[in-house]
Amino acid sequence: MKQSEGERLSQWFAMLSEAYLLTGRSEEGLALTERALKIADARQRSFRALVLQLRGEIAARRDSPETERAEHSYHEALALAAELGMRPLQAHCHVGLGGLCARSGRQEQARDHLSAAVDLYRAMQMTFWLPQVESALCR
Repeated sequence: MKQSEGERLSQWFAMLSEAYLLTGRSEEGLALTERALKIADARQRSFRALVLQLRGEIAARRDSPETERAEHSYHEALALAAELGMRPLQAHCHVGLGGLCARSGRQEQARDHLSAAVDLYRAMQMTFWLPQVESALCR
């Protein structure tokens, strides 16, 4: 199936948002995730889940983290990822939520999310992220 102009544009916005995240330009990154979500086609559910997780990452990593926005984005992405069977994305969302919970003093919830991420990464044999998440879990 050929992509529409809106689909291509929303994907471009998402890729640029991630670049902004990596370069510390969170304001621009958040604005582009919002635009990507707004113009994404309804058929792009997996893409939508990825952008929601990205929005959570950007909101969480800001100089003044937007905890509520980040949490809401992660939860939305997690629900959609679970529905679509996107287990790697589910694990990444749990890591993000675990970090947010830990920073806000909700240690038990942080452990629950980080443990869920570890379980998913192990089940999928995705060992790249395990040391970092296991280290956070030990703290």
